[in-house]
Amino acid sequence: MFSHDEIWSAIDALAKRNGLTPSGLARKAGLDPTTFNKSKRQSTDGRPRWPSTESLSKIFEAVNSSFGDFAQLVSGDDAESDSKVRSKPVSVPLLGLAEAGGGGFFDDAGFPAGHGWDEITLPDGKDEPMYALEVSGRSMEPLYREGDRIVVSPTASVRRGDRVVVKTREGEVMAKILQRQTARTIELSSLNPDFPLRQFAVEEIDWLARIVWATQ
Repeated sequence: MFSHDEIWSAIDALAKRNGLTPSGLARKAGLDPTTFNKSKRQSTDGRPRWPSTESLSKIFEAVNSSFGDFAQLVSGDDAESDSKVRSKPVSVPLLGLAEAGGGGFFDDAGFPAGHGWDEITLPDGKDEPMYALEVSGRSMEPLYREGDRIVVSPTASVRRGDRVVVKTREGEVMAKILQRQTARTIELSSLNPDFPLRQFAVEEIDWLARIVWATQ
């Protein structure tokens, strides 16, 4: 049985893991920014107030997490391993998404290459290649807004429903959701309903890489 304090501590830990404050996590999930404030964790008569299952579902979706990951944070099962993996700040290459379509910024596998990259320091990070892109455009609103920085792992496995960065053979670089992938086609969708589904032949795609988290 999870306690009230454990649930709220896990929400705080999930926010920190993704480079956010609790209010930033709520905002990213499309909730009121005060949803996870400490003042909201008890009612006026002192009784404990629990987060709703709907709000939990929304934050899992917002940071590409799962209830299993959250349960580990609640129970503290991964606290030791997590601190070893993510305890040190890490500097990663940074580039504007609008610039990324220009030639010479990536190698054939989607790793940063060439000149013109800036650098950003993340509060913590896994021991794997990563880079950051600064969002431009509105296709992934409300999750990613203009100026947000998405962190990308070229080596992470990609599955249907993942948020990804995609580079086409024509040089277009975009942040999308991998809607469907077959031997012949790749379908990409946007969070913003004003932007239509896009379909590409597999040979039109240079590479795609999973977005592992984001920072505002």
